[in-house]
Amino acid sequence: MSVLKLAAFSHNGQGGNPAGVVFYDAFPSAEEMMSIAKEVGYSETAFLVKQNDGWRVRYFAPELEVPFCGHATIALGAALGEKFGENVYKLFLNNSEISVRAEKSGEHKLFITLQSPSTSSTDAPKEYVDKILKAFNLKQDDLNPAFPIKFASAGAKHLIIFVKNRKTLADMNYEFELVKTLMAENGLVTISILWQESDSIFHSRNPFPSGGVYEDPATGAAAAALAGYLRDINWNVTNEFTILQGEDMGMPSRLNVKFTQTKGESVSISGEVRHMTE
Repeated sequence: MSVLKLAAFSHNGQGGNPAGVVFYDAFPSAEEMMSIAKEVGYSETAFLVKQNDGWRVRYFAPELEVPFCGHATIALGAALGEKFGENVYKLFLNNSEISVRAEKSGEHKLFITLQSPSTSSTDAPKEYVDKILKAFNLKQDDLNPAFPIKFASAGAKHLIIFVKNRKTLADMNYEFELVKTLMAENGLVTISILWQESDSIFHSRNPFPSGGVYEDPATGAAAAALAGYLRDINWNVTNEFTILQGEDMGMPSRLNVKFTQTKGESVSISGEVRHMTE
C-alpha cells in the first residue's frame, strides 16, 4: 500500500491543502482506512477502487468518514491524470456520483476540475447560531448582514458565516471541543467563515474540528456549498469567483468556482495540484 501525497488548490507551486490518495483492488475495512488517514495526518485521505467505467471513492479524516471532500477529489484527479492521462473520470461516492477532469496546465502541471454533488441550503436556528458565534467569540456587529447565516451543502454539510472585516477573519479563534460537539449536533463537516473582498474574490477560513483538525487550508466541498448558498439567496452578481484560503495559516490556496443560476445544480471547482516534498 502506497500513499500518494498531493496538495490541492496550490498557487504558484506553494501552499494548498495536503491530501492522501490510495489505490486499492478492493477496499479494506473502514477502521483500517481511518487508521491510515490518521497515520497520514492530513485532513482527508481518498481511497479508490476501480468500478465499472469509473472509480469508487471513500474519504476519511483522522476521526471520521466524510461523504465528499473537494480538495481530496482534486488531488485524486491529479493522481488519475498522472497515472492514466488527461481525461474526465467518473467517481462513485457514498451518496452521489460526480466527475473530475484532469488536463495539463503548462509543461509539467495538471489543472483539475471537479463537478460537485447537487447543492442545497437551509436556515440555521437562531439558538444554534448564537451558540456557534459565542464559541467563536463573534458578535452580531462582526457579521455582514448582506449574507444570512445558513446551513449549506454540496455533498457535505457546512455552516456559512460572513464577517464584515478582514481582521475579524484573521483573528479567528474558537473552543475546539465545544465547536466539535456543536458541529456533531447538526452533522456539520466544516464551518465556513468568509470575508468578501470584491464581487469576484472571497477570503475563507474553515474550522474542521469534526474531523479532528483545527483548520483546513483549502476546502473544495465548502466552496461548492458556498456557490449553492449564494445562488439560493439570489446573489446574482457573478457566476464565477475565486476563494483565497489558507493565507492565515501560511498555506496560501486558490479555489476557482463556476456555477449556473439553476438552483441545486452541480458546481465546478478547479485548481492546481503539487506533490508534497516531505
